[in-house]
Amino acid sequence: MTLKNSCSVERDFCKNCHNHYAQLRPSLKGVLVSGRFEKETQGQSIIDDILGCDNINYTELHKFEKHVDGNPIFRAKIDGVHIVYAIDKERKLLLFLRTFGNFSRYKRFLEDDRETKRTISNVV
Repeated sequence: MTLKNSCSVERDFCKNCHNHYAQLRPSLKGVLVSGRFEKETQGQSIIDDILGCDNINYTELHKFEKHVDGNPIFRAKIDGVHIVYAIDKERKLLLFLRTFGNFSRYKRFLEDDRETKRTISNVV
């Protein structure tokens, strides 16, 4: 999947788009989705919403969490669902990793760098 509509110009609806993501967004060339993410979401609309940066229904969008093995990890949140995604080390691909309906499960995933690295390596 290729990306369209770069966030080079900040618009009113970009208020949820954090600076760390906005700096990396123009260099992204494509998207990869983990099999687990596909099973958990069963739809394209979440991906399109996050790529477009224009969905004001998100409580958080592109919130930088931390680096894991050189990959910046981000989170979006909508209706209590935490969507975890990363940008690869080469800053070319957006990797959709997991979704969590439970904050404590999301927090455990984020704290376990080995599991996060494994999930990233399974996507790329």
